Amino acid sequence: MDYDRLADLPLAIEDVSLSRRERETSSDFTRVTTIVSLSGSGPSGEPVTGRGEDVTYDADEHDALARTGLPDLAGEYDSIHSFSAHVSDLDLFPAGAPTRDAFRNYRRWGVESAALDLALRQAGTDLASAVDRDPAPMHFVASTRLGDPPTTDRVDELLERVPDVEFKLDPTDEWTDDVIDALVETDAVRILDLKGHYEGTDVDNPGDPELYERLFEAFPDAVIEDPALTEETRPLFEDPAVRERVSWDAPIHGLDDVRDLPFEPARLNVKPSRFGSLGSLFETLAYGRENDIRLYGGGQFELGVGRGQLQLLASLYYPDGPNDVAPRAYNRPTVPDELPASPLSPPSDATGFRWA
Repeated sequence: MDYDRLADLPLAIEDVSLSRRERETSSDFTRVTTIVSLSGSGPSGEPVTGRGEDVTYDADEHDALARTGLPDLAGEYDSIHSFSAHVSDLDLFPAGAPTRDAFRNYRRWGVESAALDLALRQAGTDLASAVDRDPAPMHFVASTRLGDPPTTDRVDELLERVPDVEFKLDPTDEWTDDVIDALVETDAVRILDLKGHYEGTDVDNPGDPELYERLFEAFPDAVIEDPALTEETRPLFEDPAVRERVSWDAPIHGLDDVRDLPFEPARLNVKPSRFGSLGSLFETLAYGRENDIRLYGGGQFELGVGRGQLQLLASLYYPDGPNDVAPRAYNRPTVPDELPASPLSPPSDATGFRWA
């Protein structure tokens, strides 16, 4: 497993700092994240810094973190693995329990990804070299919502800028036949994110068998992500051809979740922050490869280094997937005049755990 190539990297942390980021997004909400910076000495004694990003979805949690800081992380660790074990024993929410348990993994990923970045820099290497993999051009899709009421305006704008761009879209009951027909005409929809596994969020979307059936017929080649399997919808998934299109995202926080899925998965959306630890992420990546599961990457409106780290992982492990890790410019409220097209070429001079 590639984690074995990383687990023994030593790590020495001398300083910890945090930086709050905030930006409006194309999905009509204000995104707040925190950049975690761990600093130490490089191979020749020069100062180096590793960075990660806490993508917790609650601005108040980031404000609390800015007030309290993280628990003490400074020290010398004989390996990344021992550092991860140390972090697992810490409460990374010293101001009080987070509003959602999933946030604990999000923050842990911010810390552990920063530690990996620092450890690689202190070893004078980069992730691709450390795991002996060649980065490849990384294909991506653009994720966008269609507004209220839904229209294809933003999809059309993006296609005007980048004619070959492809999409991950979040269908809702408000999608009309006209909207669906217009999207079919674009031949650019690659993922239908049904969001059937969210509860108590702004994107909850209980399963609607009529909507599902209409979508499956209209987009026969699209990936079906996170369907809600209910008494009403389950018969739609008895068809092996439909199951082959199904992918899972929100329910996956580690390998046990993959094994507990209602049927053998053909596809998985890999969001590293959901896994929390480096060990859990790489264990699941290895399982996916060994079991011929088609993997692709997913993002969470990262505002800093976190997006590039997801792009790097995609470039190394699933470059041809419909990776929902488009450059950050795609998430701006107003569509920019110029946007990079897919695929993204990997940087030639990357260091540490960074895309650039």
